[in-house]
Amino acid sequence: MTTQAKSHLFYQSRNRRPVLDRALGIYMWDVEGRRYIDGSSGAMVCNIGHSNPRVLEAMRRQMEKSTFGYRLHFETEPAERLAARTAALAPEGLEKVFFVSGGSEAVESAIKLARQYAVAIGEAQRSKVISREPSYHGCTLGALALTGYAPLVASFEPMMRPMPKIPAPRAYLDGLDPDSEATGHHYADMLEARILAEGPETVLAFIVEPVGGASTGALVPPAGYMRRIREICDRYGVLLIHDEVMSGGGRTGRFFAGEHFGADPDILVVSKGFAAGYAPLGAMIAHDRIVEPVLDGGGFLHGFTYAGNPLACAAGLAVLEEIEAEQLAGNAAVVGELLKSRLEELAERYPIIGDVRGKGLLLAFELVADRATMAPLPPELKAYDRLVELAYENGLIIYSRRTRGGYSGDHFLVCPPMITTPAQVEEIVAVLTLTLDQFVAEVAPHLTDAA
Repeated sequence: MTTQAKSHLFYQSRNRRPVLDRALGIYMWDVEGRRYIDGSSGAMVCNIGHSNPRVLEAMRRQMEKSTFGYRLHFETEPAERLAARTAALAPEGLEKVFFVSGGSEAVESAIKLARQYAVAIGEAQRSKVISREPSYHGCTLGALALTGYAPLVASFEPMMRPMPKIPAPRAYLDGLDPDSEATGHHYADMLEARILAEGPETVLAFIVEPVGGASTGALVPPAGYMRRIREICDRYGVLLIHDEVMSGGGRTGRFFAGEHFGADPDILVVSKGFAAGYAPLGAMIAHDRIVEPVLDGGGFLHGFTYAGNPLACAAGLAVLEEIEAEQLAGNAAVVGELLKSRLEELAERYPIIGDVRGKGLLLAFELVADRATMAPLPPELKAYDRLVELAYENGLIIYSRRTRGGYSGDHFLVCPPMITTPAQVEEIVAVLTLTLDQFVAEVAPHLTDAA
C-alpha cells in the first residue's frame, strides 16, 4: 500500500484503510486496483449493490430539478411518491410516513411519536420503552438508551435515562428448541413480567428487531415469539415498534422482516437498505390511529432539516423500483438459503463455529471454544476483530460484533447485496474457507478442541 497523507478524519480508531476508488455490483476497488467482495453490504446497507445505473440516472434527473426543498416550505413529488409506495409496502393501517436521514433518527422519531401520542390521549404517565439485551437501536442519546450493548452505552449513561431491558431470545445459548412455541412463549413472557414489574401504566412501548441485527447477529426469533409479543402489548396498551433499520428493504426475503411472523407493529422504522447507500435516508411509518391524535393536538413536535430531502427520496424511490422490478427480495431468499447451507457446511468442517443463523441474506455465524457448552473463545484473542482483518486481507469484507454483553463472544455477519448470484456465493465461501483455515491455525494453540 502506498503511503497515505495525513488524515483529518477520525472515526472509531487510528486504523487506516485503503482509499476507495470505485464500486460496482458486489465488488469494490481501492486506488491501487485491489478488489474486495462487499460481503456485508457495507454495514448491511448496499442491498441492491453498488453503482446501479438506473438509480444513478434517477438521481441525475432529480438533481437537474432540485436538490433541496425544506419540508415546511414545500411538498415535493419524490417525497410524496416515496411515502405512498412505502405505505403500500407496510402492514395494513401503517399509512403515515416521516422521512429522516438514518436509522438513529428513525428510532428517535418513533419513541418521540409514541410519547406524544400517549400525552395526546391522556396517558402521560407512560414513558418507559422496553427493549432487549443485547440490542442496538442507534447512537443518539434517545436511541442509545434503548440499546443493550454495554461498551457502547456505559460512557453515556449519566447523560441519558436508561430504559428497562429483557433478554433477547437466544435459544441457541440457552439450550432450548427454537422451533418450539414453548420456547417462544418462554422469552416473550419475560416482556409481560417486566411490564408488570415496571407498572403497566408507565410502559409506553416495546421495541424489537424482528430479525436481529449486529448485536444479536441475525437472530431469528423462536416459533411463536412475535405473535405472543403482540398479544402482550395489546393486553397492556403498550405500543409495539419494529426496528427494521437493518432487516427491512427485502434482505430477509420479504420487504419487511416482520412479514415472516404475522404480528404487525404499531410503528415501524427502516433505513440502511431503504435507499441502499445511494443517499442518507430512513423512515418512520406509523399507524393512522397514532398519528391523528398527535396532529389534532397541534402536530408532531419533532423534525430534521433534511427530512424528505427530494434527492434522497428520488434515490429511495429508484431503489424500491429496482427491488421490485428485479425481484431482489425473492433472490435474497433463494440465494440466502444457498449461502446459509454453505455456512452450515463450514460449521461441519470447523468445530470452532458454534452456530449459523439468519434469514435470507441477513446471516451470521458464531465462533465458540466449545460447541457442546457454547463457551465463548477467550476474550483476549479478540476473534471478532482478527477474523475480520484476515478476511479483509484476503479481499472479503464481513462485519462482526461481540455476542455476550459486548465483552466476549464473537459473531460475524455475512450479508452480501441482494443481487448476489450463486457463483458469487461460492466465491465468498472460498475466501471464508481460506480465512478460517488461517484463523484456526492461529488460535489452535489456545484451544483444546480447535481443529
